[in-house]
Amino acid sequence: MRRLIIFFTALTFLSSAQIFDPVKWDFSQKKVSDTEIELNFKATIDDGWYIYSQDAGEGPVSTEFSFFNPSTNTYGVDADGVNEGVPIEDFDPNYDVVLKYFKKEALFTVKVQVYSTEDFVLKGEVYYMTCDSTQCLPPEALEFEFQIDGIDESLISSASKPLNETEEKSMWALFFIAFLSGFAALLTPCVFPMIPMTVSFFTKQSKTKARGIANAIIYGISIIVIYVALGVGVSSIFGADALNNMATNVYFNIGFFLLLLIFGASFLGAFELQLPTSWVNKTDKASDKGGLIGIFFMAFTLALVSFSCTGPIVGTLLVEASTGGYFGPIIGMLGFSLAIALPFAFFAAFPGWLNSLPQSGGWLNSVKVTLGFLEIALAFKFLSNADLVLQTHLLERELFIAIWIVIFALLTMYLLGFLKFAHDSDLEYISVSRFSVAILTGTLTIYMIPGLWGAPLKIINAFPPPMQYSESPQGVGAVQIGSNDIKHSSNGQHIGPQGLMVFHDYKEALEHAKKIDKPLMLDFTGHACVNCRKMEEQVWSDQYVKEMLRNDVVLVSLYVDERIDLPKDEQYTTMMAGKEKKVKTTGDKWMVLQANNFGTNSQPYYVMLDHNENQLIEPANYQDYGSVSLFKDWLERGVDLFNK
Repeated sequence: MRRLIIFFTALTFLSSAQIFDPVKWDFSQKKVSDTEIELNFKATIDDGWYIYSQDAGEGPVSTEFSFFNPSTNTYGVDADGVNEGVPIEDFDPNYDVVLKYFKKEALFTVKVQVYSTEDFVLKGEVYYMTCDSTQCLPPEALEFEFQIDGIDESLISSASKPLNETEEKSMWALFFIAFLSGFAALLTPCVFPMIPMTVSFFTKQSKTKARGIANAIIYGISIIVIYVALGVGVSSIFGADALNNMATNVYFNIGFFLLLLIFGASFLGAFELQLPTSWVNKTDKASDKGGLIGIFFMAFTLALVSFSCTGPIVGTLLVEASTGGYFGPIIGMLGFSLAIALPFAFFAAFPGWLNSLPQSGGWLNSVKVTLGFLEIALAFKFLSNADLVLQTHLLERELFIAIWIVIFALLTMYLLGFLKFAHDSDLEYISVSRFSVAILTGTLTIYMIPGLWGAPLKIINAFPPPMQYSESPQGVGAVQIGSNDIKHSSNGQHIGPQGLMVFHDYKEALEHAKKIDKPLMLDFTGHACVNCRKMEEQVWSDQYVKEMLRNDVVLVSLYVDERIDLPKDEQYTTMMAGKEKKVKTTGDKWMVLQANNFGTNSQPYYVMLDHNENQLIEPANYQDYGSVSLFKDWLERGVDLFNK
């Protein structure tokens, strides 16, 4: 999985600008058997440089391989199954820790199982970072492609296609989550009271106990068939590719956000989600026929009648399962329906145990309301996904965490009896189980509060936006906003290092510089560039430097490692340092701008331009201007030249 936060340093910069290109890649393949080939990725590395292992350790970017699916799934390849030679494990001076890396040469291999009789092209990319003892270059994504020959049709049966280990684990995780969701649905007011009613019906209507148990089991199997059919329908309508793309599609994520808000409001009692009464009446009438058909329609009636409670849970589960490809919704519905069906068969076999079930009452609505709060909290995860893709910065990390703090604080208050909704009964006392859940939600609420000030929140780190997608990477308490920041914050600027307002788009920044008649300062940087952070913390923190950056220049920070994909119509291929370079991401765009216009690919790198995009002064880098006095002098000379 590609990392959202990537680490690299730029510790030195030669006095004359230079493009470094220390790694050459060679891609080849060889046939292992009639249905299997081996792909080889060989990196030849210049003396003094090295690239990292796939498991380098904490700090740098580990080498990563990704494979792009062709139009049909005609191969079997697992990016996690790429093998490598034995790396060097030694101290890395750039990160001050022991890391795994390769010098002079690195060889990576992966075996591919072919299932197609037609020839096809297998494409992908290798994402890697190169360092020497004093500096690291920005990570680079290099595309590759292999011409794969199809196999003989008689060999198709021997090339069976099992799930790889990673897929199998994710499917088991999905099944487990779906199973728990089914139990959650079981404890809602629409389903729980149906257990004793349905089991009593089967035991009374059946001539023998064995027949009653058999009918209840058939009833449970019918429930499973109905919900699994729903999963099959979702997969068939949308297809595997569309389901896999939902996670990053803006419109799907916004749609899911609105859908889950509706589900959550329904669970809180704002309204009831109900299917047309005619559907229920028809299935109920069909259930009177008896036999297997009658039992099936009884199960169908349960699914329709309980829709107001199970619908939101099923909808949420299908949304989550959609990222599991074609089989995701099917596995999800299998786990969900199994949890629903088991109690009916179980209590039919042991009807005396029905007496041990708690009586229906207000606690069922409490379960429903609790699920409503969780639905609303999850909804904002999908809104955050859309915001991250669009880079609108409307739902940054602090705001997301604040929303979750409010949601879980209100849930805690509800569980403790301080809040009451429309369908709640009077709470005479708080049960131990309810109090235990309140302790958990209350603890989570308090745990999230430091996240507003930059705490990583490891327990829930899969939900909020990443640390760098923040009003300030240092947390709310470190932000210092001046009047000038507030004045121009509506023009595409965002709060950056030291509370300074910065642009992230070159053209927007240039237009703004012309508008307010100030020079444009380009800050070529990286999200976790060590020396970039040192410059910002040790030099930009000086009050005089900070005021000059705030008041005398228009600052634009261009992240050369930004992995946000550009729109398709903005992607292109160009030449960079004599090599063909595909510009697919925002980071690629700024990297090419720096390399082609200023002749270097090292960061941090600062350039001051006039309104005609001419350099006012020689560019600044960390090695030559990494002190307050030197950088202050550089700023003053650049601003003076602009004013003259």
